[in-house]
Amino acid sequence: MEQIAKIFSIAMPIFLVLILSEKLIGYLKGNDTVPWMDALSSSYSGITLAVRALFGLGISIVSYEFMYQHLAITHIETTWLVYLVAFVVLDFEFYWGHRLHHEINFLWNNHLIHHNSEEYNIATSMRQPFLGFINFLFFLSLPAALLGLSPTVIAIILPIHKFSQVWYHTRQIGKLGFLEYIIVTPSQHRVHHAQNAIYLDKNHSAIFNIWDRLFGTFQEELDSESPVYGITRPSHTYNPITINFEHLILLIKDAWRAEKWMDKLTIWFRPTGWRPKGFEEKYPVTKITDPYHFEKYHPPYSTSLLLWSNIQFFTIFFFLVYILHDVSVIGMPGISILAVFVLVQVYSATELMNRNKWAPLYSLISTLVCFAIYFNDTSWFGTDVISALIPPMFLIYFLVQTIVAFVFSKEFAFISSPQLRTIQD
Repeated sequence: MEQIAKIFSIAMPIFLVLILSEKLIGYLKGNDTVPWMDALSSSYSGITLAVRALFGLGISIVSYEFMYQHLAITHIETTWLVYLVAFVVLDFEFYWGHRLHHEINFLWNNHLIHHNSEEYNIATSMRQPFLGFINFLFFLSLPAALLGLSPTVIAIILPIHKFSQVWYHTRQIGKLGFLEYIIVTPSQHRVHHAQNAIYLDKNHSAIFNIWDRLFGTFQEELDSESPVYGITRPSHTYNPITINFEHLILLIKDAWRAEKWMDKLTIWFRPTGWRPKGFEEKYPVTKITDPYHFEKYHPPYSTSLLLWSNIQFFTIFFFLVYILHDVSVIGMPGISILAVFVLVQVYSATELMNRNKWAPLYSLISTLVCFAIYFNDTSWFGTDVISALIPPMFLIYFLVQTIVAFVFSKEFAFISSPQLRTIQD
């Protein structure tokens, strides 16, 4: 747990620097591809992922270590070549796991959040699920286990493989010549995030694009077809917590309302987006049919709301980075309480960004929860070691955030449905 926390305490500031750098480059080039409210939403998703990681969540039905111990045909001596083989095997496994998440209804819920942004930038890479508690695709690790790849090797290669996928989430880099035939590039991954019919469910590879080429899912980015980002059932929210549940809730509702027992049972394993016959008319959901003529989610905001949204984000961000740097100080009970604090703060802050009419109420609930946490731990997660003023300053901040939320509810005309803008070709 402490090792994971250390990794996130270092990685989170690096991500922030990369996001800000991409925005600056885009601004200087006159091509800003990082709308800031959307980037904040993506970054909040990264924060919830960090909290999930603290619990070591990600249970496999059968662990890799078990398969390694009982199924390995041979045990390879750990050398640099083994690490290379492990990287390739892991990349092959990722391709199929990724592809299945796109093709099976209940697995899509775990992956939807990574695609729901209607923008495409480094921040988008931070949109990761925190509901992926159980690894149903454990069998994809079988090739590595059969080859006798040590669990230690996998543990080292896994984060390297994961972080190697960040750099190509950008529109600021064009095609890369001969590299387009070897590795996954920004151009190829832009295709993967697009909702254009020709691009849907293409380019699932993570590092080497050979898997897409071998299994028929490769698609080049065409000059004549600019990618349009997002999902065909748009989320219309900046709240990463509700996004994590939206597809699951739809599946539960459809399974409950289905008249045929076979539909109730099989809806989970059908192709992504499948619904029982007649449900699209009887229980319609918003769906984009023309990717070049739809309205992007972009609630209007004032400079004051943008400023306050940044204050809220950076308060949570730097506080969490500090805690992650030495998470052993608070221990497991403290981590559970920290998770509650972060999640209620993320929920209330992003609903204010959404201009939700209930945002002040969410902020009040968040403040009450935070006050309860404070009176349970007046050291405020050990921050009084730095200064005795920090815990009471947080109390003041919690009061201020609720007052500010109510002020915004009076200043702006809060609306139930999102204010949207038409996408431009």
